[in-house]
Amino acid sequence: MLTQKRLLSLARSLAGSHARTALARASLSSAAVLCAAAPSGVLAAGPGGPAGQEGESSSWGLGVGVVSTQKAYKDIDRENRALPMIQYENRWVRVFGPGLTVKLPRWQVAPGHQVDFGLVAKWDGSGYEAGDAPILNGMAERKGGLWAGAKASWKSDIAELGAEWTADASGHSKGQRLALTLERSWRLGQHVMLTPRLGAQWVDKKYVDYYYGVRASEVTATRAAYQGKSTVNAELGLRGTYLFNPKNAVFVDVGVTSLGSGIKDSPLVDGSTENRVFVGYLYRF
Repeated sequence: MLTQKRLLSLARSLAGSHARTALARASLSSAAVLCAAAPSGVLAAGPGGPAGQEGESSSWGLGVGVVSTQKAYKDIDRENRALPMIQYENRWVRVFGPGLTVKLPRWQVAPGHQVDFGLVAKWDGSGYEAGDAPILNGMAERKGGLWAGAKASWKSDIAELGAEWTADASGHSKGQRLALTLERSWRLGQHVMLTPRLGAQWVDKKYVDYYYGVRASEVTATRAAYQGKSTVNAELGLRGTYLFNPKNAVFVDVGVTSLGSGIKDSPLVDGSTENRVFVGYLYRF
């Protein structure tokens, strides 16, 4: 069995120092993680069949996307970013945006039922600077970083159930996350695919304390001290894809996250939800 320490060490090696530097300079926000994960169905939805199948040659693509996200911090402005996208996949690895998956042997449970396993490394731009909102004035910067771990997904003819555990390999928050997702795709004719999803994500107290806590040195007359506690967030999302042909696709992904009490109780927060909208175009070579 791979221990947490060995998983983090492997992810650091896979990402490499140069890759981390390049990603950091890109200043990706937490919405960029959506770019890496949510539109993944686009890659497998072409009329020619899924990319990266056993015995199939590698595939790669380029695209661009626009991400709009609203965080729950008090009086923080909506953030809009244009982001380039790079996709590469073969039978061993998958790269999309700031995310890397190393594929492990799958388990064929029964006809039409299989479980895929993988090691993951991804850049998460969560965090803030003091100037991002008035409530954050005087707060120390909270940084994003490289997260690494493992995932598994049960795929069947009915739906896909996924589980992913990651830990902060950069060591900023020293936190951990466990996410569960359930989604199903429907084709509408030859060109349109809709994929609704439900998700739940547990985040530990170190994660919440780092991004939503208020340290003793940061207390003011209008900002009380707060020590984070573990919590569970719930997500509802929908991805729509339009396939012009096997090479060209556009997609829209909308997600709303209901925050757990450990985050909502923070004096930095005045909302109970966050939302993200992602619109993108991908060309597959």
